[in-house]
Amino acid sequence: MLKNAIVLTGGIASGKSTTTALMQLFGFRVIDADKIAHKVLDECASLIVETFGQEYVVDAKVDRKRLGSLVFSSKDKRVELEAIVHPKIRDQILKEAEFQEKFNKPYLIDIPLFYEREGAYDVDRVIVVYTPKEIQLRRLIDREGLSQEEAEARVCAQLPIDSKRDKATYIIDNSKNLIHLQQECERVKEEILSAKYS
Repeated sequence: MLKNAIVLTGGIASGKSTTTALMQLFGFRVIDADKIAHKVLDECASLIVETFGQEYVVDAKVDRKRLGSLVFSSKDKRVELEAIVHPKIRDQILKEAEFQEKFNKPYLIDIPLFYEREGAYDVDRVIVVYTPKEIQLRRLIDREGLSQEEAEARVCAQLPIDSKRDKATYIIDNSKNLIHLQQECERVKEEILSAKYS
């Protein structure tokens, strides 16, 4: 059990990156699974070529946008990719978590697909960054330039955001503006610290 760890998760385009940055400003150390995943993906470039084809790797770097389009349009391809990268990502997260445990203070592990990989991490407290599905879709279309259909495919590849919210220890509502999000982060920070020291 990672007793000081708190997972931070949500849905695609729910605002996890902004929330993570705010929580860092409030003094939490963060392990970023996405950063680890990007590094692992490039380390696995030759396996990506072998499995999916040369067109998904450019100058020894994985073309994440192109690979993303492929795996979000096919569950089988997504499973193949996860089999390659997820064990390596998990190992690196656990290695960094063991280091953070030494400080005996709450820290965050930002894991976008935490609930989709139930049981992969021995952590019992979870923050869910909550945004209604229609806002997720709008943000994805605006941010990534996706079609409605592509945005739907990406949102539907994850567990519904309402299911994640229902399982959460803490909920950060990100359906309004940045000031509201900041207030939500501050409220959850206080809840975490009062639970730790009560």
